[in-house]
Amino acid sequence: MYEFLEKITGFISSTEIYEEADTVIIGIPMDFTVSYRPGTRMGPQQIRTVSYGIEEYSFYCNKDLRDYSFFDGGDLALPFGNVTRSIEIIEKTAKKVIQDKKFAIYLGGEHLVSWPLIKAYAENFSNLAILHFDAHADLRENYAGESNSHATVIRKVCEKIGGQNVYQFGIRSGDKEEYDYAIKNTNMYVNEVLDPLRKVIKLLGQRPVYITLDIDIVDPAYAPGTGTPEPGGCTSQEILRAILEMNTLNIVGMDIVEVSPPNDHSDRTALLAAKLVREAILSYTKPR
Repeated sequence: MYEFLEKITGFISSTEIYEEADTVIIGIPMDFTVSYRPGTRMGPQQIRTVSYGIEEYSFYCNKDLRDYSFFDGGDLALPFGNVTRSIEIIEKTAKKVIQDKKFAIYLGGEHLVSWPLIKAYAENFSNLAILHFDAHADLRENYAGESNSHATVIRKVCEKIGGQNVYQFGIRSGDKEEYDYAIKNTNMYVNEVLDPLRKVIKLLGQRPVYITLDIDIVDPAYAPGTGTPEPGGCTSQEILRAILEMNTLNIVGMDIVEVSPPNDHSDRTALLAAKLVREAILSYTKPR
């Protein structure tokens, strides 16, 4: 895995020793198929940078990052513009993390990076459920003639594991074909997050769960720094609450994607993402 990693600065309180850590953070700086505003390849490093502006201690959990062992490996060095090869590297990295029995939080990057990640997890965890938080359905068969796109990622996931295993929250944008596909194939909750999530949590029990969270699920008033902002989303408080309430699930991995620093002049989007990372570590992993 180290052959693909480049590191500048780690997330606040992260350790330098991969082998001793229970949890890993890996950045995936890819935005080759973004359809509106580019810049998400800068997301992982900016999330790390602003993490030093938040506390290690969480009022939400009454827990402290300094009591946890997690390793920030930096960003994957991806061949710029080569989507196919980048997907291969991302999948290979995820398989190594799974093999080493580490819990991982992957930082995007555009949403297409979730496809090779979920593919790797689906091939290693039977009966995997996907919890998808997003403004967009991402259920297109292709976008501008390309099947590999941030607009097709969840369609590819559905074709891999079956749409009945995909739960979509906060969706409020897509074309008619995506909507019709979701009604027939997935579990889609339009404009809603917490109420349906609570029901799904009870339904899933201890099935293995992978979380994919596009930051644009949050209203652009709270998270403007993203490539395709969509008005009408949830608040930052609601998405934090969602992260906290999933702590009873058997979460095997997660990603946070689509943070775009060039469109985030106040850093509020990267700060929200950093806080979500903190709460995820404190909620889904155990102290050292």
